[in-house]
Amino acid sequence: MFNKMNPFPQTKKSHGIFGRLRNEYLLFRSCSHSMQVLLVTNMIFSFAMPVVYMFIGAYILRNTSSVSMVVTYQLASYTGIPLTFLLSGYLMRHVQIKRLYSLGMLLCGVSMTIMMSIPKLDLKGVGIAGLVLGLGFGLFWSSRDFLALSSTNDGNRNYYFGLDSFFAITTSLIVPIFVGWFLEGSARWLGDINRGYHVVTGGVFAVAILASLVVHRGVFVNPPLSRFVFFRFHPLWRRFLILAVLKGLAQGYIVTAPAMLVTRFLGKEGVLGSVQGVGVLFSAGLVYLIGRNIRPEQRIRVFALGLSLFAMGGIANAALFNSTGVVIFMVCLLLGSPLLDFAYAPIALRVVDTVSALEGRNQFSYIFNHEFGLFVGRLAGCGLFIVLANKVSDVVALRYALMVIGLLQLLSIPVARWIESHSNMAVAPSKKEEPAAAVALSCPAE
Repeated sequence: MFNKMNPFPQTKKSHGIFGRLRNEYLLFRSCSHSMQVLLVTNMIFSFAMPVVYMFIGAYILRNTSSVSMVVTYQLASYTGIPLTFLLSGYLMRHVQIKRLYSLGMLLCGVSMTIMMSIPKLDLKGVGIAGLVLGLGFGLFWSSRDFLALSSTNDGNRNYYFGLDSFFAITTSLIVPIFVGWFLEGSARWLGDINRGYHVVTGGVFAVAILASLVVHRGVFVNPPLSRFVFFRFHPLWRRFLILAVLKGLAQGYIVTAPAMLVTRFLGKEGVLGSVQGVGVLFSAGLVYLIGRNIRPEQRIRVFALGLSLFAMGGIANAALFNSTGVVIFMVCLLLGSPLLDFAYAPIALRVVDTVSALEGRNQFSYIFNHEFGLFVGRLAGCGLFIVLANKVSDVVALRYALMVIGLLQLLSIPVARWIESHSNMAVAPSKKEEPAAAVALSCPAE
């Protein structure tokens, strides 16, 4: 049985940790097969994500000593993402979405291979590797976003993103510690730390292959064969794009800032991995419990908390700009970023559900358009860093850009509140208009 206050199946209370774990497992098993496959696929590939996000930046910094080169790589990858979203929209008319999802994961390993094969890193090589990563991420995220939309509904998205975030946070604790200290030791074991990076790249390929095998066990429906490129949208969607731009501002920094700051103040790859683990285990449990228990209308509070923590971390880094400031920033980032992502994703999908029903358009058209909103924010954020680094100094860029971005992102709170209130007033999608995969879900129903 379900009710409005608690949308989860009522299970018999069990005492002890094993009883509680069994209840959580039974809850997961009560979800639709497509949702289970998607979550397991995401869990497996989450072991590769910290390597792609964090240690490639450290690799570039080690071999070029240029923070601008790291941000240029990130900007190149962000440029490839919206272009691949466009390509993906056409490919989905002819190729099964799970194959595109698989190809996107494999291309992340290809990008790392290109990077490792360049004898001496330069702007051209870094740019090419970044664009290939953008191609992979474009296929990966366009497929993953649509599958999340079609495999869930507003009543179970807190649970879905809570569990998904729990996986991501847990691996962001485990993987950096082991990979960081492995890279540190590879200088002794293999004679060259760059050879250690080659081994890690092989590990990313292995994880991508395993995740690809799992996703092919699911039965997923591609987006309908209809137009998905539009230029005029409902006012609710136009306001939501402002939220996407503000979120995109910080995405480049969330990826590259830890590597640059920790390497500068606290040490090398091993320390980078250990610092990444600070506070992560607590974050994992917190996000899962929030996703398990809060109602949809409480997402804005979680969203505001995540934004506030990021701003506090940026202020601490700017005020201190030493090892203490870096640790404070990292703790705020590791606590705030998962909360921000957890709350933002279901808000985004609810707006897609609502506006696509109002305008009668393909849901993928909004996923595609949303990516361009993120890209504008990423371009502005990375552009600010590059301008400060080149026109003033690397120190000024590392010290103040994070604070400026964090304070600007606080504008997202009133925008999100406006969106939430107007989503409530808008005509919500009916059961008949929801994708069949979403309607069939039993975990947890509305």
